[in-house]
Amino acid sequence: MTRFLDVRLSSAGGGLAASVAINQGTGIGNYQSLNRVQLIHDIQGRHVLIGTHGFNVNRADGIAHLSNWEGLLQLSSPSVFVGLLWPGDSVWAHGLDYPEEPRIANEAGGLIAPFLDANFGGAASISFASHSLGARVVLETVSKMSLPVRRATIMAGAIDDNCLNSEFQAAAAKIGEISVLASTKDMVLSAAFPLGNFFAGIISEGHPWWHAALGHRGPSSPRPANLHAPYQIPDNWGFGHGDYLQIDPPPAPPLALPQDVPPNGSGKPAAGARGWQEAFSAAFSSTRFR
Repeated sequence: MTRFLDVRLSSAGGGLAASVAINQGTGIGNYQSLNRVQLIHDIQGRHVLIGTHGFNVNRADGIAHLSNWEGLLQLSSPSVFVGLLWPGDSVWAHGLDYPEEPRIANEAGGLIAPFLDANFGGAASISFASHSLGARVVLETVSKMSLPVRRATIMAGAIDDNCLNSEFQAAAAKIGEISVLASTKDMVLSAAFPLGNFFAGIISEGHPWWHAALGHRGPSSPRPANLHAPYQIPDNWGFGHGDYLQIDPPPAPPLALPQDVPPNGSGKPAAGARGWQEAFSAAFSSTRFR
């Protein structure tokens, strides 16, 4: 069963818990507590990949999507996956960059970082993978951590495209290698930035306040030296915001590990069979984790 760190106060909506809960399960029906000593034993000497979801995801969906994604990962031994649940559905507005929305993500990172420092010191290494606004949770966590971070893969980042060389420049510099997955066909991110639809028509491209989303066209220049390119998913794949962690029954089998993101115009993985999107994001993340 998938191991989880859970900082939710409620199963849907609600705020941030006062402490980090340790649980395990593959769905809300078998979601149960896991002893801290057992978790420390499970990660001892192993390369840990902590994966988290994005905004507007309740606990049940977070458990289901992350446990399904774990089954598509191909992590080299000795490795272990740990899911991270946070209240990304506690605040919801029409845009992704309003002040209230990143606040919850930032506070989640501030809660998780000291927990990792206190309990994950015995791991061989710590890495992260995130979807959507989970990028902010991960980068804020890294910024507050004392332990080193080996890898970070940011998928469909619902965060400004200059975050790696501005707000989270110091956090990015602490990570051994950063990977990004971005799609120009992500209509959620193309519609919600810059600064939400409320400001549409007031702030336009070229204005100093204007920023696209990291998960739409990738990081802006200057890009950090530890960024592992390429990162742009082929336009002809039509990769949408929810595709990275979606569940398509029956799930697609794990894909052959890609060397890199293929060039524009490349054929879809698994010839576009059901579930190829989440299988690709898992295969890509597995390659970059190694």
